[in-house]
Amino acid sequence: MNHAFSFQVKATDGAARTGDINTPRGRIRTPAFMPVGTAGTVKAIFADQVHALGSDVVLANTYHLMLRPGAARIAELGGLHKFMQWPHPILTDSGGFQVMSLAKLRKLDESGVTFQSHIDGSTHVLTPERSMEIQRLLGADIQMQFDECVKLPCSLAEAERAMRLSLRWAERSKIAFGEQQGRALFGIVQGGIDETLRIESARALTQMEFHGYAIGGLAVGEPQDVMLSTIETVVPRLPENKPRYLMGVGTPDDIVEAVSRGIDMFDCVMPTRAGRHGLAYTRFGRINLRNARHVDDPAPLDSESTCLAARDYSRAYLHHLVKSGEILGMMLLTWNNLAYYQQLMTGLREAIAARRLSNFREDVKVGWANER
Repeated sequence: MNHAFSFQVKATDGAARTGDINTPRGRIRTPAFMPVGTAGTVKAIFADQVHALGSDVVLANTYHLMLRPGAARIAELGGLHKFMQWPHPILTDSGGFQVMSLAKLRKLDESGVTFQSHIDGSTHVLTPERSMEIQRLLGADIQMQFDECVKLPCSLAEAERAMRLSLRWAERSKIAFGEQQGRALFGIVQGGIDETLRIESARALTQMEFHGYAIGGLAVGEPQDVMLSTIETVVPRLPENKPRYLMGVGTPDDIVEAVSRGIDMFDCVMPTRAGRHGLAYTRFGRINLRNARHVDDPAPLDSESTCLAARDYSRAYLHHLVKSGEILGMMLLTWNNLAYYQQLMTGLREAIAARRLSNFREDVKVGWANER
């Protein structure tokens, strides 16, 4: 078994690349989409199904797992991989985004963040050191530095303050991470939508020598062209021999466009959340199973799909399950959506290797022109 963390680019097509992230727990093929298992579970689907669909890695979250059941308890039970029956790589978010978006009565200073739990109002403190301790207790293969993620839009002064604080926290995160054999720590580029701030953040983090680099603070409501221009600003300032991760993105179109600009890794709750709310993702675009047009439709979501949820169940039956609030409807649509996302990633990897990404990109755009 290889006990080192490494990344190799295998093929390129323009700025896009396909490659392998190697970890002691297995290979992550890039471009990679990481299903979100926030609280130690990808909602409405079994872990072995997630892997069978082609997922090499899942994401779990420091904030949620520290609140319940607690990182120390998970460690005592053998670590997160054993706890959730997922023996493959896990990436953990640092908790910074959830502190911004979910926590109550947040108080931020140089040391970290004091906040009240959104679950029971109990008081907790997250610092770079504490975030790294929790991620180490969980046993995450890829860990994220603790950062401050500001809401957009925000003033230039606020973006600069948060970016510089995140850089100081990055240094502390790296020290706290220390040496963990086979595990990796990623830095997070911040700076709002300001080009100068993003460049400064990327350069400073690169000098710190992280195992990989993420672009944070996007996918929070800004237009797609703003997100893409930020990617175009940051990617050339990041090392070519390290993975690049766009946090919290996104739609199939967002993913294809970001891959075309050199991004290697993605995560988003969209396919699983959509599945729980009656929305199917397919190569034909989004299909809203709540729509009455499907009530008598015997056709499956996609008769040519290798996913049984897409191929073997009628739209009429799926419509019935969704309208009835049946759990099976949520399970089947989650299964379908994650299958589609992994098929998209396989298509991207194959297109890059064959140097036909532009054609694949256009095919995806045509398929996603309308919601049905």
